Amino acid sequence: MNEYMQEFLRFMELEKGASTHTLRAYRKDLQEFFTLVRKSPADIELSDIRGFIAHRLKDGMERSTVSRQLATLRSFFRFLHRESHISSNPARLVPNPKQQKRLPRFLSVDETFSIIEKPEGIGFQKARDRAILELLYSSGLRVSELAGMDMEDLNMRDGLIKVRGKRKKERIVPVGNKAIESLKVYLIERSLMKKETQAIFLNRKGSRLTDRSIRRIVVKYSRETGLGGKIGPHTLRHTFATHLLQSGADLRVIQELLGHSSLSSTQVYTHLDITHLMDVYDNAHPLAKKRKGEK
Repeated sequence: MNEYMQEFLRFMELEKGASTHTLRAYRKDLQEFFTLVRKSPADIELSDIRGFIAHRLKDGMERSTVSRQLATLRSFFRFLHRESHISSNPARLVPNPKQQKRLPRFLSVDETFSIIEKPEGIGFQKARDRAILELLYSSGLRVSELAGMDMEDLNMRDGLIKVRGKRKKERIVPVGNKAIESLKVYLIERSLMKKETQAIFLNRKGSRLTDRSIRRIVVKYSRETGLGGKIGPHTLRHTFATHLLQSGADLRVIQELLGHSSLSSTQVYTHLDITHLMDVYDNAHPLAKKRKGEK
């Protein structure tokens, strides 16, 4: 097996340009597999690989890690088959383990306001940051959509903005009154820079803000409010959708506002909202009230 593994690793390095880190991971994955499944590569069957995957999952290994190990085995046995070292690839038909759906984090109303209201004071930077935070929450924009906004996309009179989403698909979304007010203050500061650019959100040098810069702005105020550094623009987008659902908005309306091409992408918020729904049930349903009173 060691001879085959060395040949495979040389191929991945020289022909595929695999990095040292990747090669180390391949070696580790293969060593773990053959330590557990004590057979030569030519004797490995589909059941051996399925058993290995089941064993790793039973041991509590992350499904993403197990999927990576399976990918290593697929590449290894595909290489051996192509080089005529084995008669077939036993890993070809082994399915990936189902990935656990991680529900996106969202903020409470109080937490949201604490971040949005954190940029206090006057001046270009404070006004810009407040407008960014207000708009992310007000309209549920992706960070790339916010960064790509131009002056011609903004309709201040009607409180609307044209957004270019994934695959350049355009949609019109409403902008809340608070966000409009913050944008008006920021645009006054922006005009003082006298820069010839259509980009709405600029850095101090007058260039368009990047996605990364906007993320840093959100993380900065998240940390300052004590919520930690794991709150980003996408958290505000999830919060926007969850708060709408909690307020009774139709799921298809939320789908349109978020720019989701499929309703299945939006349905994750029904899982996020289950705690809120149970609270409403317990507080509103007569039998629930009676049951709580009997405790």
